[in-house]
Amino acid sequence: MTVREILKMGDERLLRVAQPVTAFNTPELHALLKDLDDTMLAANGAGLAAPQIGVDLQVVVFGSGEVNPRYPDAPVVPYTVLINPVLTPLGDEEEEGWEGCLSVPGLRGVVPRFKRLRYQGFDEKGQPIDRTVEGFHARVVQHECDHLIGKLYPMRVRDFSRFGYTDVLFPGLSDTDD
Repeated sequence: MTVREILKMGDERLLRVAQPVTAFNTPELHALLKDLDDTMLAANGAGLAAPQIGVDLQVVVFGSGEVNPRYPDAPVVPYTVLINPVLTPLGDEEEEGWEGCLSVPGLRGVVPRFKRLRYQGFDEKGQPIDRTVEGFHARVVQHECDHLIGKLYPMRVRDFSRFGYTDVLFPGLSDTDD
């Protein structure tokens, strides 16, 4: 098990645009995915992007197929490896929801996201992925893919009266889960 350090907001590596993956099903890609999985699991994350562990590639993992302790009231999101993603909003309707981030520990904020979207990309073997999702699943995909274009969720917060420390906003939720 290799748990990697998760970069925190302020690290310039989180602001880069990640490079596309050009070779699939390689030992290097499988090792990266194992590190992402181990790190996400150790941190109770809903997802993790390669740039968050300092790897400048368009790779995200998210979901687990189980309830996430950081978002106990959210629907279950299936475990997914998504490489070189393309997100297409399905309509203009947005939904606001609370988000946290392993790279922004101890804080939560309300972020508007597209309610429905289609995401396309590839799995680790280079097989195409094409899904239409909504709600929390769509939110998680958008959040993780933002990391691939150098954006952190606070950059999307519109109302900073709904942004603050997890232990203040959600007293029953441990800020160590952020």
